[in-house]
Amino acid sequence: MKRNRVEAFSDGVLAIIITIMVLELKVPHGETFSDLAPLLPVFLSYVLSFVYLGIYWNNHHHMLHASDRVTGAILWANLHLLFWLSLVPFVTGWMGENHFAALPSALYGVVLLMAALAYYALQQTIIASQGPASLLKKAVGGDWKGRLSPLFYVAAILLAFRWSWAAQGVYVLVALIWLIPDRRIERALDADRAAR
Repeated sequence: MKRNRVEAFSDGVLAIIITIMVLELKVPHGETFSDLAPLLPVFLSYVLSFVYLGIYWNNHHHMLHASDRVTGAILWANLHLLFWLSLVPFVTGWMGENHFAALPSALYGVVLLMAALAYYALQQTIIASQGPASLLKKAVGGDWKGRLSPLFYVAAILLAFRWSWAAQGVYVLVALIWLIPDRRIERALDADRAAR
């Protein structure tokens, strides 16, 4: 199977996830700025989750472009990732509605952790199907971001029960780490095209 169908399906699912998330932002019954104040935690949790989904969309796109075919195992690994990402609107809404309380903040971290592990599993499944000399394997190398992020999420989950604000800081930190453009896959694709 060609990667185009998987990519189009995944893009559609991510677009729906973002749409569901924005629908959770309820319009206030008032016309002043003070009427918006109670929505601030909901809006901030939405912004954080929107950034995370954007990061996943961007990296997923690049990862699929580094593969030349899609196997059944890749399809299942991709669905596994999409499952965890589909839970983002729920935990985003719960965390925002409860003003970043301990349990909702911890569950938010659990979903981020599971999505990160699912992404890593998808990456490894693609590499396994392409062989040890795969373009993706060359591109990701040691993948320090992918290995470090789950550790940060575990720390944030534990912090959420003591200092919820610190857990939020860790979630923002991981998002910032991933926002720094990572051109490894693009460079590997360019090098591969130049070698042909």
